[in-house]
Amino acid sequence: MVFLLHGKKFSKEIGDQISQFINELNSLNFTILSTNSFYKHLQKILSIHNNKIVQPISNIDEIQTSIDYLICFGGDGTILNAATIVKDNEIPIVGINTGRLGFLASISKFEISTLIHHLINKKYKLSNRSLLHIESDKNLIETPFALNEISVSSKENTSMINIKVSLNNQYLNTYWADGLIISTPTGSTGYSLSCGGPIVMPESNNFIITPIAPHNLNVRPLVISDENEIKIEIIDNNNRKFLLSMDSRNHYIKNSSQITIKKAPHKIKLVEIESINYSKTLRDKLLWGLDKRNYEI
Repeated sequence: MVFLLHGKKFSKEIGDQISQFINELNSLNFTILSTNSFYKHLQKILSIHNNKIVQPISNIDEIQTSIDYLICFGGDGTILNAATIVKDNEIPIVGINTGRLGFLASISKFEISTLIHHLINKKYKLSNRSLLHIESDKNLIETPFALNEISVSSKENTSMINIKVSLNNQYLNTYWADGLIISTPTGSTGYSLSCGGPIVMPESNNFIITPIAPHNLNVRPLVISDENEIKIEIIDNNNRKFLLSMDSRNHYIKNSSQITIKKAPHKIKLVEIESINYSKTLRDKLLWGLDKRNYEI
């Protein structure tokens, strides 16, 4: 089996657990790769604990063999970044939560010791997550997809903007707001939720359109089928630049740019081990059930 490791800077405690994880993979003669960025953090523990060499790579396209799992150490942001590494290769992503909230990185750092057993014996479920694909008529966009959301807003955060939205070339509304979020079900617990959007179960076939601080209070978030093609046009007479964000990857776009958003042809596969499901994740992360009246009867 081939494992690709990815993550961010970690504490000494997490470093010891990662080192143990690498040692166990080595003992089973598995191939261990690492992204270049994560390898810089791994080098210290590799030398301290005398682990065998982990091979760093800059791009998955540079290796000849297929990768069985991408192991992420971090929070949800690390998994969003991992999605840009996997691209359309549909490599299962295993998210180990060494951060704080962790809706995507749902595997606890305390479960690292048993994780290999789950993976070898395939005691897990693959959750297929839809992606947003984006095209622009005036801007070249690298890695034109997002797992959580795509948002547009003013470069000057205090300025409201007019955003014209059409569904399948049929006019929907012109939003007068600080910005607009187009979210996947996966991203419904992210930026969209903080702006009043609904929580949508992750494998639902929907997108969510959520205005950011709309001027009209009767304008509410809208759930639509992910078969819709969404067109966005920013209407502005001051020739300003605007911020286009895709899972926190930022681009500046020109006034009157037309942006088309639709479902991407590929999906991201997230590994969920048997003891964890999305309902449990919601209860744990949103603190549901602290009121004893909410306990299962």
